[in-house]
Amino acid sequence: MTKSAVIALALIAAWFTSPPEGLTVQAWRLFVVFAGAIVFVVANALPILTASVLAVACSVLTGLLSPAKAYSGFANGTILLIVLAFLVARSVVKCGLGTRIGHILVSHFGKSTLGLSYSIFLVDGLIAPAFPSNTARSGVIFPLAFSLADAAGAKPGDESRRRLGSFLMFSGVVSLSLSSALWLTAMAANPLGTEIARGFGVEIGFGSWLLAASVPTIASMVLMPLLLYRVMAPELTSTPQAPAAARRALAALGPLRRDEKVVLVAFVGMVALWASAATLKLDSTAVAFLGLGGLLASNVLTLEDISHEGDVLATFIWFAVLFTFSGQLNELGFMGFLGQRLADAMGGFSAGAAGLTLVVAYVLLHYVFVSQTAHLLALFGVFLDVGVKLGVPAAPLAFHLLCATNYFSAITPQGSSANLLFAGSGYLSQRDLYRLGALTTACNMLIYVIIGTPWFRLVLK
Repeated sequence: MTKSAVIALALIAAWFTSPPEGLTVQAWRLFVVFAGAIVFVVANALPILTASVLAVACSVLTGLLSPAKAYSGFANGTILLIVLAFLVARSVVKCGLGTRIGHILVSHFGKSTLGLSYSIFLVDGLIAPAFPSNTARSGVIFPLAFSLADAAGAKPGDESRRRLGSFLMFSGVVSLSLSSALWLTAMAANPLGTEIARGFGVEIGFGSWLLAASVPTIASMVLMPLLLYRVMAPELTSTPQAPAAARRALAALGPLRRDEKVVLVAFVGMVALWASAATLKLDSTAVAFLGLGGLLASNVLTLEDISHEGDVLATFIWFAVLFTFSGQLNELGFMGFLGQRLADAMGGFSAGAAGLTLVVAYVLLHYVFVSQTAHLLALFGVFLDVGVKLGVPAAPLAFHLLCATNYFSAITPQGSSANLLFAGSGYLSQRDLYRLGALTTACNMLIYVIIGTPWFRLVLK
């Protein structure tokens, strides 16, 4: 019996199983469909696009979701932002600006492949406080990582330096997950979490967030490139001649060309507008539309260029479907049910054991979430309330959960919309994304527990 047949039989059996007490049949069966799609992907039995398309068809044809609800993700602004950022990012490579940026970074950090990875983390960490959306920030970090891989000779689909390209691309995924934890303003869910925490007597401002986050997060940002470097073993490691070669290549390129100037202005303008979106009350997706429109009007990008981006359409479809499923499960009470069941099971735990269990469970539950914000809104308050009732200090636990809301974004390719540009880059397989996501998330959780716990207790009151 094939792997797919075994999974399908298990799902059919689960479909006809009575739901646990406290869950409706609709919530249970929708979870079965959603979990089935993820299991097919994790087991490498179906591509993620195929699994998602079958899942949404099943949910509508069986009456679990109305067509309006099932297709609502296709009109979601965040998902449209991903697609637009993907298209705009391609212009950086097409016009040659990406190559130029790659040569500039190589000239400074290019003595080793590891140095290139650190340059991604450095740039991301510095620009993060001005970006309340890690998805918008991925529109800056993705072209950087893509350009570095391209300049180092790693091409999508080329097996000769596949691990090198994968290493730099996944460095961008992990970097975004950690830079979002470093700054209060680096991810939209962070301020929401502080508002919920205030209800438990925990006051967290910009300065106190940075103070508490700095030690464990910077430790992770230092260690993660080393871990990925060891695990992924890129084909090219030492490049002592690369900085000089990069400087010669820059000289050969000459001054910025017209298309490079247009793309540079478009990107700087988009970055500035994204950074000030909250203050000016601008819609980030509309800013991306404006940038794409400017690139099309100037012929830097053409309709022919867009027609070649088949991966963008595939990414748009599967992410919209999984985003919708996650939101509907939350709306039907499935996520709250899981949190309450966990609380009931932990009645006899000590404060330390309860706090650790809550953090681990909170991280693992992100396997069934697409949105970090949805995860936080569904479970953060529940888990914090359970911990306080069991004697866990509120402030350290709140900060553990808030940081986890960011670093667990790398756990699956759909764990954050910021991942989608990297997932669709052609450098990383779905198996790579799940394997590396689990490894880096587990290691980050260990760093935050070991280093963060005593630090949080020291600086958070």
